Amino acid sequence: MVAADSEGSKDPGARQADLGLLVHWCVLPFRVLLVLTSHRGIQMFESDGSIMVYWHALDSGDASPVQAVFARGIAASGHFICVGTWSGRVLVFDIPAKGPNIVLSEELAGHQTPITDIATEPTQGQDCVADMVTADDSGLLCVWRSGPEFKLLTRIPGFGVPCPSVQLWQGTVAAGYGNGQVRLYEASTGTLHVQINAHARAICALDLAPEVGKLLSAAEDTFVHIWKLSRSPESVSIEAAPLL
Repeated sequence: MVAADSEGSKDPGARQADLGLLVHWCVLPFRVLLVLTSHRGIQMFESDGSIMVYWHALDSGDASPVQAVFARGIAASGHFICVGTWSGRVLVFDIPAKGPNIVLSEELAGHQTPITDIATEPTQGQDCVADMVTADDSGLLCVWRSGPEFKLLTRIPGFGVPCPSVQLWQGTVAAGYGNGQVRLYEASTGTLHVQINAHARAICALDLAPEVGKLLSAAEDTFVHIWKLSRSPESVSIEAAPLL
């Protein structure tokens, strides 16, 4: 179990008041890193949390004194780790096979409001494949192709409702929204396949079992639902799956 609290960190700038927001194990082709975000910055540890290998301080930039500065949304794509920020930027870190020589290689600019979540999917060597999606507080989704330079493939407009959680499955974006809806989009084009009123209140999180095509949604209405995803060359469908 990992506690999202930076107390005891080896970084002198991280104190007990620097409360952790999010933790995530990032599985890269050659190593696993534990990534923690907080109001002060981004910390990367070896997988057991014993050694901190990288610290990135967040720059408040043009933020007003009352505006929160934070990092939110963590995902691994190839040998990169991507982290969303309060400004709408996505920081892309190039991770070496070993050691602490981690480099901030790129900042992705596709959003104007804070990032809420990031999801990735292995491309298995295919070219021109949408393998990362980012979501923000306005509901906007940006779909990317990763690589030495990330490329924005499409932007899926929001409709004034936050999108707290996204997942990628076989080229399909599954997005959960603050109005309780789950929407399925074609990642490469942004085409809407399915819209369902999955919950009575805001969706908090989605999770995915990619091998069996099952999607889990949890919401503020206190319910957890499991959905079965199906894909054909022409369309994507979703239906409620029984809770075992």
